[in-house]
Amino acid sequence: MPQQDYLGTAHPRLILYLPHRPNALEQLVKAPSAEALIAANSNHWRKIVNLLAKISSPDESDWRRFRDEALFSHIALCFTPILRNTTGWHWIGGKENLQRFTSLPHEAAPLEHCPEVAIDCNRRILLTPYPDYRQLSNKVVGHIRTVLAREQFYT
Repeated sequence: MPQQDYLGTAHPRLILYLPHRPNALEQLVKAPSAEALIAANSNHWRKIVNLLAKISSPDESDWRRFRDEALFSHIALCFTPILRNTTGWHWIGGKENLQRFTSLPHEAAPLEHCPEVAIDCNRRILLTPYPDYRQLSNKVVGHIRTVLAREQFYT
């Protein structure tokens, strides 16, 4: 059986590209849920899912409900270094992960208040450190949300 390389909706607003797959991916593909993903994996995946919800939730203050009830109806995870054909945004988490995308043309510019985060609004590419609380604090998430809001991501 080929390895699964995708988890989530077929038409995501945001795809997070990561270099490694979670445990139980084959079962999760059949019924994607944040709760099941977290339960089948370590605290590491809880952090990733929480940051994904904090960034992608239409209502910043209600990200927990969004995570638990709607996350995989709006987003996807991809584990191969090829941008999927979508009108949504592409989030590549981590410098080492970005190196896997050998011929990724982009003009991502660092955010003014967060030089560790870069965005190419024309190609809808978000480049960040690996999605972990130490690297992506609530302050950094807030700066990312501001740019995404300006680009009508939440409407």
